[in-house]
Amino acid sequence: MIYLLIILGLLILIIILMFNSFLKSSNRVKEAFATMDVYLKKRWELIPNLVETVKGYAFYEKQTFEAIVKGRYDSLSNEEKKDKDNEVESLVTNLLTIKEVYPELKANESFQKLMKELVLIEDELVKSRKYYNATVRIFNTKIMVFPNNLLAKLFKFKPYSMFSINEEEKGKVDVKL
Repeated sequence: MIYLLIILGLLILIIILMFNSFLKSSNRVKEAFATMDVYLKKRWELIPNLVETVKGYAFYEKQTFEAIVKGRYDSLSNEEKKDKDNEVESLVTNLLTIKEVYPELKANESFQKLMKELVLIEDELVKSRKYYNATVRIFNTKIMVFPNNLLAKLFKFKPYSMFSINEEEKGKVDVKL
């Protein structure tokens, strides 16, 4: 009888430890997304300033930028933010090429300052996406391996989706003059 109680106690302890491990990993994923979200929001808020600077130089690009900026970033869900980021990623690529097409714009001090800021934000975004995806991979692996998967299903832990850029958007540069 005492052996049964010891085994039951150990089993309960193992379940508690596994559950806590799932929660910690899930919270790391949420924290990683929140960090990445800060950089996405900074980039989102920087774009209207770049639009104002570009206005006189490139009418087409101005229209493209304004179309992206129309929606309010704060009102988007996490999945919508991921989807919208693909559009913004394409926009940023266009922005980086515009300065080569318009030499006067390249010489504009305000534009240069904003572009430096954008490049810094993009670098931070790359790092935060990597960290987010790493935490997602760790969490997803944790809830998929046996015997964790049994407990994860019991407690309804679901895998998170990775943050990725659509292949068709990646490297897409479309500067029309």
